[in-house]
Amino acid sequence: MELILKYFPDLTEDQIQKFKQLESLYQDWNLKINVVSRKDIDELFLRHVLHSLGIAKVMSFKAGSKILDVGTGGGFPGIPLAILFPECSFHLVDSIAKKLKVVDEVVEGLGITNVKTTHSRVEAIDDTFDFIVSRAVAAMPTFVHWVKGKIAKKQNHELKNGILYLKGGDLSDELKDYRTTTIYNLSDYFSEDFYETKKVVHLPLKYRG
Repeated sequence: MELILKYFPDLTEDQIQKFKQLESLYQDWNLKINVVSRKDIDELFLRHVLHSLGIAKVMSFKAGSKILDVGTGGGFPGIPLAILFPECSFHLVDSIAKKLKVVDEVVEGLGITNVKTTHSRVEAIDDTFDFIVSRAVAAMPTFVHWVKGKIAKKQNHELKNGILYLKGGDLSDELKDYRTTTIYNLSDYFSEDFYETKKVVHLPLKYRG
């Protein structure tokens, strides 16, 4: 928890309590349904919670924003972002039902009301969003194909509507066809070694009506 407060010192008391609860909820549920590896559970804040919040260092979502989390797995980055931005709505999607069961239980345990989950492939989601977030579920060309037509028309942020993708390693080949991407190195925001090669990739996408 100190790790979160180190980089997000302005959290409310309610947000601090929810982040604290997060750890025990995941530890409890992970014993029943394994969604996070043992090592990662022991370093939940470093490897999952703070990593998810890396998106918040790049983009501060405005109240009323709609965000889609694709392939959310155990609820990352969606749940930490939903705690940080309680006035935004988050739609968490995954094709694996047992993972979403954990997400649903964690959301209920935290008492957060700005998260909705759907057990589905993302292509079946019929809605538009300001931003689509994810943690490296596919190469960018595949991911762009999945989320085609899901970007809202109205722009409310300085960064254009589109994808905010948590990725690692050398992305030059994967992103060579996307001239409008901006890469933010998380090592510029977080000093821990874990973040040396971690990045947030912003790819603006056009609304397709």
